[in-house]
Amino acid sequence: MSLNPVRPWRNIERRKSRQIRVGKVLVGGDAPISVQTMTNTITSDVKATIEQIQRAAIAGADIVRVSTPDVASTKALREICAESPVPIVADIHFHYKRAIEAAEAGAACLRINPGNIGDAARVREVVQAAKDHGCSIRIGVNAGSLEKHLLDKYGEPCPNAMVESGLEHIRLLEDNDFLEYKISVKASDVFMAAAAYQQLADATDAPIHLGITEAGGLVSGTVKSAIGLGNLLWMGIGDTIRVSLSADPVEEVKVGFEILKSLGLRHRGVTIISCPSCARQGFDVIKTVSMLEERLAHVTTSMSLSIIGCVVNGPGEALMTDIGFTGGGAGSGMVYLAGRQSHKLSNDQMIDHIVEQVEKKAAEIEAAKAAEEAAE
Repeated sequence: MSLNPVRPWRNIERRKSRQIRVGKVLVGGDAPISVQTMTNTITSDVKATIEQIQRAAIAGADIVRVSTPDVASTKALREICAESPVPIVADIHFHYKRAIEAAEAGAACLRINPGNIGDAARVREVVQAAKDHGCSIRIGVNAGSLEKHLLDKYGEPCPNAMVESGLEHIRLLEDNDFLEYKISVKASDVFMAAAAYQQLADATDAPIHLGITEAGGLVSGTVKSAIGLGNLLWMGIGDTIRVSLSADPVEEVKVGFEILKSLGLRHRGVTIISCPSCARQGFDVIKTVSMLEERLAHVTTSMSLSIIGCVVNGPGEALMTDIGFTGGGAGSGMVYLAGRQSHKLSNDQMIDHIVEQVEKKAAEIEAAKAAEEAAE
């Protein structure tokens, strides 16, 4: 639960779930909600795949999923897992032997779809491989690939069919004495996914992986994911998330963290509060924010920065942020530190000065954390 005794309306009580391990990352229980993405390189191109994983990790990804559709991919996975700075989830469809090979290659987790992995005997072999090699499993139910008997029963993909599919597969894993699993029930339809996840949250204590599948491009997919994932997270549902975008995987990581940051569930880097700009602006707000996002991407310390074009809302926003800049007149504005007016600054010096102030504040925060940890 995110406790805020001063502003209780900000509190989110997370659903209580079991905790599992995906490599070095804990998922569920009281662990932070992890952010995942997926590579879109050809997996057998080891160099390109590792480079993309590394970029995603730098952006903050906790876990990265890699598709393993063929033998060449699972062969490449051994080197990829060895070089990856984060745990790797092997994405398996249609051929259970790829899952076994991925476990042997060092994958931290196997993502299998109950609708296309095969019969119970094949799933048992996959479970045994996971046990033998210390893998967890993600049960990945998808509205687009439900089992035929469920489509016959319900007539079409629907939340009830998705949850029933997931629970059937849970029973299969548990019948094989396997509890190191998480589960997702994804759909591209926000209503269907949200309803399925709510039912699932009541039906199991397993960690839940959230996602709106095939959400779309950078803008449309971000909006759809923010609505679907945001509402579920607000309800306390979700232990790990992946934003599915037809875009660079790094963008998925950025959007994932922004969703979590907006709800106070996870904090990483600088949160910029900025106005949309208008005729009152004392400087080019849009250009400034774009430049600051790029210049401050390396800062991982959690802090807030307000960039407001004029004095209508600028001073008020600056009161609630670590650092602020409010546009004034005659080519200058006011710098705020810890909510208080500090000094005037010319617009042409603004970018470099704000970056310097943010880096200085980040160093102070990290030093204070280190001193507190040393004293414990």
